[in-house]
Amino acid sequence: MKIVRTILWTLLAAAVAVFVYVNWGESHNVIIWPREGNKSILFDWPVGFIAIVFFLVGFLPMWLFHRGVKWRLNRRIKTLENAARAAAVSAPVKTTPKPVDAPATSEELAPAPTPPGQP
Repeated sequence: MKIVRTILWTLLAAAVAVFVYVNWGESHNVIIWPREGNKSILFDWPVGFIAIVFFLVGFLPMWLFHRGVKWRLNRRIKTLENAARAAAVSAPVKTTPKPVDAPATSEELAPAPTPPGQP
């Protein structure tokens, strides 16, 4: 899945780069702050630069929001994992005791093996 994402981002970056390169020579007046009459603040910017600036103006807030949500969810997951780990450690282990009147098995009745070379 990462390869698909990488290919898509590469294609998008290439498309933006081609658009900027093709339109860099053309300039356009951009009104930064409109005022009454002819006193508006104007900048004469290349179209490619305008494309980059407004792409970033639209992209950066959504990217920052995405990173913030991802960070918050990762913190929540780690908190839940630590709580589950602590609960598992502090939970008593339930063992069933062996009944007293149970018959002994053959393994329990067999004598312990003696190492070779000892009587």
